[in-house]
Amino acid sequence: MTMRTLMVPAAEAAARVMRAVPADRLDAPTPCPDWDVRALVNHMIFWSGRAEGAAHKLPPPAEPGPDHDFTADGDWAEMYAAHVHKAAEAWSEPAAWEGTTNLTGQGDMPATFVGGIVFVECVLHGWDLAAATGQRTAFRDDVVRAAYEHIERTADTGRKYGAFGPEVAVPGTAPLFDRLLGLTGRDPHWEPRRS
Repeated sequence: MTMRTLMVPAAEAAARVMRAVPADRLDAPTPCPDWDVRALVNHMIFWSGRAEGAAHKLPPPAEPGPDHDFTADGDWAEMYAAHVHKAAEAWSEPAAWEGTTNLTGQGDMPATFVGGIVFVECVLHGWDLAAATGQRTAFRDDVVRAAYEHIERTADTGRKYGAFGPEVAVPGTAPLFDRLLGLTGRDPHWEPRRS
């Protein structure tokens, strides 16, 4: 199984987490430094909203901008679920992974790189949001393995550009998801009270 064929189950699991976020937890801390739950939710909605267009090789929209507060726009959980589902369906098509595309508005990147970002964002930020709101994640084993294999190849680049923090040491005998989190600078045992 590849990231392309696993995009929909990854997105569905992230959407389940988003739908279970209590509205009174938006100011709670998250494992992402400097982001509370509201900021993380807004980040997830913003990028998932652009991801579908990137799969179709469309230029990213000018609005809304990255500072938009989607939690003030009504049912933000369903907004995310709709965005991420459409993005996952679009990235499930082989053509999405061909050539180059523009996700950020800062120029074209290889479509395989962008597709990897879309996939891994579901898994990592799905966990971030779950950890911040006392939920358990339910990503399929094959989704976790695909994310791990991708991050294992790209973690150094992610750290170079500030997408990941310094690697957190996780025993080789730990569950694969814990090792994935460690690679991206996350403590698998993070809890809100530590913040």
